[in-house]
Amino acid sequence: MEALAHKPDLTIKTLVIQGEFATSDDPNEVLTTVLGSCVCTCLHDPVAKVGGLNHFLLGDQPTGHAESTKYGVYCMELLINDLLKRGARRERLLAKLAGGAQMLTGASDIGMRNADFAMRFLEREGIDLIGKNLGGDRARRIRFWPASGRTQVMLVQNTNTAEIEALNVKKPTPVQDLGDVELF
Repeated sequence: MEALAHKPDLTIKTLVIQGEFATSDDPNEVLTTVLGSCVCTCLHDPVAKVGGLNHFLLGDQPTGHAESTKYGVYCMELLINDLLKRGARRERLLAKLAGGAQMLTGASDIGMRNADFAMRFLEREGIDLIGKNLGGDRARRIRFWPASGRTQVMLVQNTNTAEIEALNVKKPTPVQDLGDVELF
């Protein structure tokens, strides 16, 4: 009996942290991020088979502040422009949003303001929002396959201060998830 050959995992995983974005047309690539009150936008062009994900910290840029990818308005434009350079067409872009949790009880709801900004931005730009997983009080781990548009959202279990702090580091710490559940 011949032994089955081990097939190597060809998946390329790219971590997108606060203030960053990534785009790809590689069917073996998955973009991933961890969100608390931040929001990520997953954009996909099903014809060009290209997509991208951003991760922004705050929606609107305050007057007088320098352009920065931590602000949604700038991060969204960079993501869209990079997709257009890769062959996407604005009228074919499909969007999914995730994040916007209220991570600290009693604090202002920055997460919902971020989510509202993202939805208004997409509407203003004429980009169809086809799925969202926003709000609540739990962090999320996102996986996005940009070539296909497939998106997976996993809620972080038992969010506590240590996990909230872990969301602000360059590389997220391992978190317990609720299983691989396709939410949209």
